[in-house]
Amino acid sequence: MKELQPINQNVLLEITENRAEQRTASGIIIPDSAKEKQRVAKVIAISKIENAEIAPGDEVLYKEYAGTEIEFDGRILLLLPYNEILSKVVETESI
Repeated sequence: MKELQPINQNVLLEITENRAEQRTASGIIIPDSAKEKQRVAKVIAISKIENAEIAPGDEVLYKEYAGTEIEFDGRILLLLPYNEILSKVVETESI
């Protein structure tokens, strides 16, 4: 089995896109090129980074045009620099 291991302070994210056809209320099909790209993804692996604030399994929000999207082993992955991650998605209790 092969896997990708990021180096040089990079992070590997798994993109889970909703590939279902989207339509407007009036029935017009929205093409992929008009859809807004998802910017939240799951961390698959990180390179050796001192005091990293994320770990594999975390969900993160990243910059809009960050990284390089690749397809590997049937999955869509995004390889991007650690500093392109804007925040970590965390569960909180409702008030």
